[in-house]
Amino acid sequence: MLSLKNFINILKDKKYEFEVHEHEPLFTVEESNQLRGKIKGSHSKNLFLKNKKNNFFLLSCEEFEEINLKKISKSLGFGNISFAKEKYLFNILGIKPGSVSPFALLNDTNNVVSFYLEKKLHDSEFLNFHPLINTVTITIATNNFIKFMIENKKKIHIFSSTEGIVLKTYD
Repeated sequence: MLSLKNFINILKDKKYEFEVHEHEPLFTVEESNQLRGKIKGSHSKNLFLKNKKNNFFLLSCEEFEEINLKKISKSLGFGNISFAKEKYLFNILGIKPGSVSPFALLNDTNNVVSFYLEKKLHDSEFLNFHPLINTVTITIATNNFIKFMIENKKKIHIFSSTEGIVLKTYD
C-alpha cells in the first residue's frame, strides 16, 4: 500500500504541478470547512459504497452537494447500496475512515472499485483531495487529476447527481 510520501513522489516524478496543505485531521465536510483556511479550488466529499453483490463504488462530489443515495443508486444501476465497512476501506483502498479520496484508488491494484466523479467537480479548475491521510490536502488542476488517474489505469465516470446519468467516461 502506498504511503503519503510514496504518493507525493509519484506526482513529483510525473512532473505534475500540485500544492500540499498540511492541517489538523479532518473527518467531515463541516470540519474541513472550518479548518482548511483558504485553499483554492473545489472541495469534495467522498463516499465509499458497496452493494449486496460485493461491488464497490467511490463517489466524489462537491462538498455541499446533496446526494440522494437511493436515487443515484437506482439511476446509475448500482443496486441496493450502503456505506462500505471499515474493513473494506482498509483492505481495498489501504486507508482509514476520514481519508477517503480518489487518490486511494492507486491502492486498488485489482480495480475492484468503480469511480464516479460528479460533474461540478469535473467542471472546476482545481480539485482538492486527501492523499491517503486526512491531515493533508492536495490541490491539483482538474485536467491533471484526470490525466494522472488515467495514467494509473483508473477509469473515471463523470456523472450528474441531479440528472442521475453518466455523462462521460475516461479510461
